[in-house]
Amino acid sequence: MRRCREWGILGMALLFLFGMGLGCTPESKFSKRPVTSAAAAAKGPTAFSSEFGDILIPSVLEVDNNASYVVRTPGLTTGMLALKGRVKRNSLIDFFNHNMAKDNWRPVTLFKSPQTSTVMLFRKENRWCVISISEEDFNTYVQIGVAPSFATADGDMLK
Repeated sequence: MRRCREWGILGMALLFLFGMGLGCTPESKFSKRPVTSAAAAAKGPTAFSSEFGDILIPSVLEVDNNASYVVRTPGLTTGMLALKGRVKRNSLIDFFNHNMAKDNWRPVTLFKSPQTSTVMLFRKENRWCVISISEEDFNTYVQIGVAPSFATADGDMLK
């Protein structure tokens, strides 16, 4: 009887230690916070070209084809790309600020909430780009929308 009791206590202790080991690893699949950063993403290819051609996407993000749509016309591609991945929001903000500037997108504004969401607005001569980043428990979701801008003959935007 005493031997069974010792094995039961030892088994419970091992189970407890094993459970603590799973919960304490930062890359555990049970972790509630994204763990990838720009430095971690740099181990492999860091970006790929989006459907829009002049907007780079970090390789840690996956395209959600069911929530994305792209419309191609001669000379213009517009639409919405939906992406998700385990990446930190601030790392994505830095990535897009850096790479959009390299592709001649001009930043217009940045709305950043303290907790979870960010909206970035960029402009080119004939297009607008809105990037929405929202960080949730297990993933970070990104939506990239590209729309044409319409200007009058004197250069003013149509309202």
